[in-house]
Amino acid sequence: MISAATLAQRLGRIPKTLLFGLAALIQLALLAVMVVDRIEILRDGKEVTLQTRPVDPRDLLRGDYVSLGYDISQLPAGALKDQPSHGQHPVVFVKLAPNQDGVYEAVSVHTDPVPVQGAEVLIRGHVIYGASCGPKRDSFCDSLRLRYDIENYFVPQGEGKALEQLRNQRKLMVVAAVLPSGRAAIKRLLVDGTPAYEEPWF
Repeated sequence: MISAATLAQRLGRIPKTLLFGLAALIQLALLAVMVVDRIEILRDGKEVTLQTRPVDPRDLLRGDYVSLGYDISQLPAGALKDQPSHGQHPVVFVKLAPNQDGVYEAVSVHTDPVPVQGAEVLIRGHVIYGASCGPKRDSFCDSLRLRYDIENYFVPQGEGKALEQLRNQRKLMVVAAVLPSGRAAIKRLLVDGTPAYEEPWF
């Protein structure tokens, strides 16, 4: 077994330019993995249209973006109520189905993937509030607040406020791509049903 001192001595013999180059390659590889992952979701994910709703004021330190909340962001726990939550922010799967207008609405919430039929979709989320009820604070409450990692959308400088006003008027909708695994990414924004912003693959 190589000791820490021996390892440090061997690393010290490697030229610093080579080490910097290796570090840069690792960073590029990680970035490439993230880009490829996002392309997979946008390319292969099933499109679902979601209704947005007003949210708390945006964090100005995050840049010019629209903070997005959805009708599916706060849901009744249904059959999960009083069931063990296994942590404060557990992963859940929300079954979605389109209504008569083609907008996807929540049907049920589950701790594990469940079968879907026809136009139904499972979207993966995290419970932000609602997983610490019961005598031991380790059960699902009757109401859940969820995040799906599609709550922020960056827009050109100066356009965020106008889109937030449209969001607050419920004129803004999101088309998300959802993989069978439940992972989702924003594909486009709709204003009054018309595409307004299209997310590039990279």
